[in-house]
Amino acid sequence: MLGVINLDKPVGPTSHDMVALIRRLTGLRRIGHAGTLDPMASGVLPILVGPATRLSEELTGGTKRYLATIRLGWTSDTDDGEGPLAPGSTPIPEERQVLEALATFLGTFDQRPPAFSARKQHGQVAHRAARTGHPLDLPARAVTIRSLELIAFAAEGDQADAQIDIRCGPGTYIRSLARDLGERLGCGGYLLALRRTEAAGLSIGDSLTPEELERRATEGRLAEAIQPVGDLLTLDMVDIDAAGASRFRHGQVVDIGPGRSGRVGVTVEGDLIGVGEVVGTTLQPHKVLVGTDE
Repeated sequence: MLGVINLDKPVGPTSHDMVALIRRLTGLRRIGHAGTLDPMASGVLPILVGPATRLSEELTGGTKRYLATIRLGWTSDTDDGEGPLAPGSTPIPEERQVLEALATFLGTFDQRPPAFSARKQHGQVAHRAARTGHPLDLPARAVTIRSLELIAFAAEGDQADAQIDIRCGPGTYIRSLARDLGERLGCGGYLLALRRTEAAGLSIGDSLTPEELERRATEGRLAEAIQPVGDLLTLDMVDIDAAGASRFRHGQVVDIGPGRSGRVGVTVEGDLIGVGEVVGTTLQPHKVLVGTDE
């Protein structure tokens, strides 16, 4: 087996739990995922099957889309609903003010990661350090938010919920966006709910729940849920002949002539066999997909 399963992760399980599920259903050891989802989040989790696990880097770098609910009027130590909450110090903003504040987050900017995250610094994991009362001073990093659309806004009493459709680049923390939006408005904010609707070229409308995958496995139809990984790569493709494929699979350069450059997907008669880089007139192997019968 080789490919990607478009899994709709429910709220509660970890991404690793979903990997364990697919290992059990397929009987394969080589199962991974492209882009972690926190337990509180749901939605598209690309599950990589067999040698496709080698292409995690290529599938995590694209645009992602989320439907986020941000609660305004409160702050959270964890920037989500799991942390200790404290009321904000200013009145709840109007919808117009939320729209104006959201517009300031469009484009590329430096974002401070949540104190409770999987980021590491000097060998320490941020969320573990934060739980001891000594949070790490994590450096900000550049992220890109391509669009923010306010879908719904409902205020009641001392809080308001803003539901936002977000398109962003890799590495963006939606919890940080919730926190920073609350700080920008002065009222505080945290991430109440999150659903990923697009990732790695996969859409929530085509995703399968764990229960649906269990049923297909019982019926002997699980293979139908595995999509070709080559269809999801955003790389240019280079098709080589059988002799070139043999060299490529053994880690040897392949002469392909002029006309191409950079990182490419490599196919033989349309079947993906790996990722390489064209330098001059030669194709240099970077990642070779072998053992597709595992």
